[in-house]
Amino acid sequence: MTAKNERLVNLVVCLMSARTYVPATYVRANVQGYMESDRSDDSFKRMLERDKALLREMGIPVETGRNPQGEEGYRIDPDQYALPDITLDRAEAAAVAAASALWRDPSVAAVFQTAVLKLRAAGIEVVPDDESVVTLGGATRSLGDERTITDLLSAIDAGRPVTFTHRSSKGRKTRTLEPWGIAGGGGRWYVTGHDRDRGAVRTFRISRISDVEAFGDAGSVVVPATVDIQAIVNEAVDVATADGGATAEIWVAAGRAHGLRRMATSTVPQRFGDEDGDLLTVEIHSRSGLRRVILAAGPDAVVLAPDDLRAEVVADLDRLIAAEVSA
Repeated sequence: MTAKNERLVNLVVCLMSARTYVPATYVRANVQGYMESDRSDDSFKRMLERDKALLREMGIPVETGRNPQGEEGYRIDPDQYALPDITLDRAEAAAVAAASALWRDPSVAAVFQTAVLKLRAAGIEVVPDDESVVTLGGATRSLGDERTITDLLSAIDAGRPVTFTHRSSKGRKTRTLEPWGIAGGGGRWYVTGHDRDRGAVRTFRISRISDVEAFGDAGSVVVPATVDIQAIVNEAVDVATADGGATAEIWVAAGRAHGLRRMATSTVPQRFGDEDGDLLTVEIHSRSGLRRVILAAGPDAVVLAPDDLRAEVVADLDRLIAAEVSA
């Protein structure tokens, strides 16, 4: 933080914490950034006036008035400065999570990750923990490899087609795409464009893409003027995640499995064996995402229905146990 910014922050803290108007003499004697200054009185006053004007331009309401001693001073009313309560719908919360994932600079990433934690603490489900990061190594349970996103954006900017390896339940396959754009949907990133292999518009989840290679002349890919990238991605996500309104019934231990509790549409107290807990009803938007949240809860969550989801979770547990034993 620069000396000027630090001085402004110290001034804001001082004026917000004061119960009355703070005179300039107090600021100069007690606020770091002013008290160390060897400036003349006139120079100090000009600096303070500039700082107050700058804070006001930033939307910080610096008020002028007189304290009980009759001295002119300044203050910031916390009620005027504070933001109102913020509510986010599911899509908006996912956008915050996506933003937090893209920032790699530690100082900025920390701010966004804190925002994600606060959303979860307020009961707003963002994305599963293991999906709220952009990785440097192409982890499969992520929003995507940072290098993949960079390569795709470069190709889109240059108007060049790309080849890449796409991973699906059927295995890996090389695809050729004329990329039009990237957009978020459901807490993940997707690239959409004209698929030369299929001769049609296709959308691919970036976390399933690797080995992006651009080829051909710059400008050879022309995005149709009427194309709405976000609309294409939204439609693809809706089709991919549609589960016919299906729900899952999951028992969770009392006071545990908070990730699942935040996802629940209803909660009913219910014992499981000799243990107290609750029966949750959870809408199935993404089966893989829901399974990961269930697995993260460990023994504090038991899938009761549907049977196929229960079988998938049991199979996941068997694989984890086998991997642990062989390690």
